Amino acid sequence: MDLALKDLGDYIAGQLPQDILGTDVVRGELTVRARPEGIVKLLSFLRDDVSCRFKQLVDVCGVDFPERTPRFEVVYNLLSLINNTRVRVKIEADEKTPVPSVTEVFSSANWWEREAWDMFGIYFSNHPDLRRILTDYGFEGHPLRKDFPLTGYVEIRYDDAQKRVVYEPVKLTQEFRSFDFLSPWEGVQKMLPGDEKAVAEEEKEKS
Repeated sequence: MDLALKDLGDYIAGQLPQDILGTDVVRGELTVRARPEGIVKLLSFLRDDVSCRFKQLVDVCGVDFPERTPRFEVVYNLLSLINNTRVRVKIEADEKTPVPSVTEVFSSANWWEREAWDMFGIYFSNHPDLRRILTDYGFEGHPLRKDFPLTGYVEIRYDDAQKRVVYEPVKLTQEFRSFDFLSPWEGVQKMLPGDEKAVAEEEKEKS
């Protein structure tokens, strides 16, 4: 199987040498690393070429590497039902340079690219409707970036006096809590009910 995938990777790279940076087969999966400016051409080839026929775009997602330049990767996962084969295409992106939209090649990319924009701030040029899809209107930041605070920037609550939903800056009432783990909401307890019997048996055996 790995040999067949390697041959497929070599075939793709040979057909589009100016757009492909490299191919790898890891754990039985083919990954193609490509130039961002050639992504539309590459996905069109993978869809239409008789040796590929990757007719389904399973998903598009972003990956954040904040310590690296460029910071992001955009990952395209494709499936060929006819050949029972999958391929993963990766391109690199940053916060300022737009990535070409592939909605004209795969209409299913529409919402996936909107999600990558919403969650990571990866901009897709020529997208027909690039706007947030999971967060609220007026939301600040991109929640799946690794430098985004876990608490967020604002909190949402219903104000009974105003009879409406209000947005307020996040306010942490205390900076540090000493957890005693006695409450199930605070995490795993040091000793679960019944554990004292096992401890008693161990002490009896030692004596």
